[in-house]
Amino acid sequence: MQRLKTRPQFQAALAGVTVARTAHFALHRCALGAAPETGVALFDAPDVWLGAMVPKRWARRAVTRNAIKRQIYVLGAAHAGELPQAAHVVRLRAAFDRKEFVSASSDRLKTAVRLELAQLFARSRPAAPPSAAKAAP
Repeated sequence: MQRLKTRPQFQAALAGVTVARTAHFALHRCALGAAPETGVALFDAPDVWLGAMVPKRWARRAVTRNAIKRQIYVLGAAHAGELPQAAHVVRLRAAFDRKEFVSASSDRLKTAVRLELAQLFARSRPAAPPSAAKAAP
């Protein structure tokens, strides 16, 4: 698994389709290739590329943003075999309730993030094709 590092890589992945959503996260995916406007290759290896986007708007404290990003990369690596060779960005799209998660980097918050990310990656898998037995009348 490779990590997205440059702004054009993130922009390309975010311009792709949203393949899964949960209450707090969204997973964006785009096919690997060259940037349409410049023709420059953004991804130098055919692999699973992953980026994490945790805006200050939804996670004010840096320790919280870093903890969420670490969880994204750890679970992304664990699910890399299930993801297609494409560029993926996991984006935090809503804040975790500060009344429920008082500490900026608690084990309870990390567990909640891990569970939701596991749901996100499970939802991103392509649906299994219907079996031939079910299709027959």
